[in-house]
Amino acid sequence: MKRTTTFGSRARVVVATMAAVGLAAGCANPQGLGSGGGEASSEMPTRTELVIPYSEGGGTDTWARFLAPYLEKHIEGNPAFTPKNVPGGESITGSNQFVQSGGTDGSQVLVTSGTTYFQALLGRSEVQFDFTTMRPLMLNGTGGVIYASPSTGLRSAKDLANPEKPLTYGGISATGLDLTMLQAFDVLGTKLDATFGFEGRGPARLAFERGEVNVDYQTTSAYLTQVKPLVDAGKAVPLMSFGMSKDGKIVRDPNVPDLPTVEEVYRQLHGKAPSGEAYEAYRAFLIPGYVYQKGLWANEGTPEKIVQSYWDAVDKISKDPKFASSSEDVLGGYPLYSGKEAEQELQEAFRIKPEVREYTLDMLKKSYDVTLDGN
Repeated sequence: MKRTTTFGSRARVVVATMAAVGLAAGCANPQGLGSGGGEASSEMPTRTELVIPYSEGGGTDTWARFLAPYLEKHIEGNPAFTPKNVPGGESITGSNQFVQSGGTDGSQVLVTSGTTYFQALLGRSEVQFDFTTMRPLMLNGTGGVIYASPSTGLRSAKDLANPEKPLTYGGISATGLDLTMLQAFDVLGTKLDATFGFEGRGPARLAFERGEVNVDYQTTSAYLTQVKPLVDAGKAVPLMSFGMSKDGKIVRDPNVPDLPTVEEVYRQLHGKAPSGEAYEAYRAFLIPGYVYQKGLWANEGTPEKIVQSYWDAVDKISKDPKFASSSEDVLGGYPLYSGKEAEQELQEAFRIKPEVREYTLDMLKKSYDVTLDGN
């Protein structure tokens, strides 16, 4: 069956020009994610802007605004944090503006989400930011659950070996967070017919409930609140989760411990552990896209003392009783990480192998009719 990709008006479009953006090994900082720089004695500014490259009211904006008062309370010097939304270009517009004019004195920090990371990993020519040299300050992950309609004949993930009906999916953008869903099915070797252009995961879920598509995924928190009642009513069949990272391995999501990971399902279907370019690509995008999906970043050259102030604040924020009691809805039950804790995995992910990127672009083109200009 022909897979179609539709953005907005549901007409096929060619996504913006693809070019190298300095994420190859030759442009990477050999010392790791940023070299620090600046004077060790540099102080935190009294006011910091949270540059949010997304519109107001979305998940990333909500995350940043929720976090702001805890940053003010627990970062040394108690600076004031104010949001500044700069949406556009799948978060490229505001992120580019930050690296161009955000400075290195801590007066601005960039708020990111998985979509921001994906634009860099895909090598979008418009991208001017390089996460191999920027400084990760604070990060928060999320999980995802894939489920199907009983009308597909699927009763568990094992049935993906031979689905009774074509599997149809509704997404927002093939180059956004939906990409991990597409990559998961690519790893498993299961065909998925996808249509894009939905305004969010909520509208896509409603399309699933109306029977317009028969496979969907939601973040774990949305799954538990919005989809689990459908499962209990026999209207949805949970298949697998994206899992979480632990000691460099993907393990079951602690919020849905009964669901196998994509890796476990692959073993069920093929009798061996996943490997090869499809799996390398899936992992390369999964780590920044979900395990460390939301983040605060500083430009390369930001003084080490300022970076360390954020790292030190993570434990204080996590232990704040008010934060602990009110963060579950926004953080989805997943912990905050310091950039120091996450930088090794992020370094490996953002230094994506050229052949893995090319494999991903080729998969999008062949399977979903999505073409980055020049590919």
